[in-house]
Amino acid sequence: MSELHGKAGEKKGDWLKIEFFAPIEMIDALANFVTEIGAQGAFQESLEPQSPNDFPEAASGEVLKAFLPCDVRLEQRLAALQTYIDSLAEIFPELEKPGFRTESIRDPDWGEAWKKYFKPLRVSRNIVIKPTWERFSPTGRDIVIEIDPGMAFGTGQHASTRMCLEAIEEILLKDRSFERWRVLDVGTGTGILGIACAKLDAEKVLCVDIDKKAVEIAGENARINQVDDRVEIRNCDVATLTESFHLIVANLTAKILIKLRSHLIRMLRPGGYLVISGIIEQNKPDIEAHFPGDSFPVHRLITEKEWLCYVLKKEGGRP
Repeated sequence: MSELHGKAGEKKGDWLKIEFFAPIEMIDALANFVTEIGAQGAFQESLEPQSPNDFPEAASGEVLKAFLPCDVRLEQRLAALQTYIDSLAEIFPELEKPGFRTESIRDPDWGEAWKKYFKPLRVSRNIVIKPTWERFSPTGRDIVIEIDPGMAFGTGQHASTRMCLEAIEEILLKDRSFERWRVLDVGTGTGILGIACAKLDAEKVLCVDIDKKAVEIAGENARINQVDDRVEIRNCDVATLTESFHLIVANLTAKILIKLRSHLIRMLRPGGYLVISGIIEQNKPDIEAHFPGDSFPVHRLITEKEWLCYVLKKEGGRP
């Protein structure tokens, strides 16, 4: 199997390739962390057992490859990475501690790497994500979302994205509280979540991201999926928004979600849903200390391995 993780902002030049060898339970956490500290591409592979002369951890069957830019922050990034690995070893003492090796490279062909590892994937009962260059024949009630990810985060391969898609599918297909759903996708990346909402018949979807490259990619993907008449993409900070929404989806990190908490709650209409993801198990206490409450209860908690997705519902009927 392969899972691909990425971050907007394609760059050329010198890069440090890092190969992690770790138990499968830690791979997603490592992928999320290296993306946060600046990795411009990361992909996961399942390996066949290696010979005794190969890197000793490879026999565990999972490797994560990531690319960090060789800039003035490289040493700082590597120090942070080692600290994070040490913390993982403390959190999971029963698992083997991850190891990694590095190699200096020049001008990796990002586009080809994405094409090699990104294949059509059914992410929920009805939703199928496919790259634009792959063929797929839908059946029954399949909702097909075509994505050309560039280097933006969000291909449906990551657990946090899959859980968000599962949550919004259930909400938009089953809840009849609102006839005309207005949706906000915060940190849209490739636009995959906003596009899914439009294809699930949301009337208006606003996708925001502070990364200009991600906004360009999301806009193109909205056009590819023929939902650009209902999906608006903005390059802005969510704190500047004044609109209100029936559904807000934010697939970020626990730290950023807590920082944006007041803005997210302010923009959510009574009776509306907030879907937050990108949260790992160790951040559960922090999230639950800031988000759920008497007027903002947990409607559903979705989990996949160490990843969590909260569906919160704001009390009250239609505004």
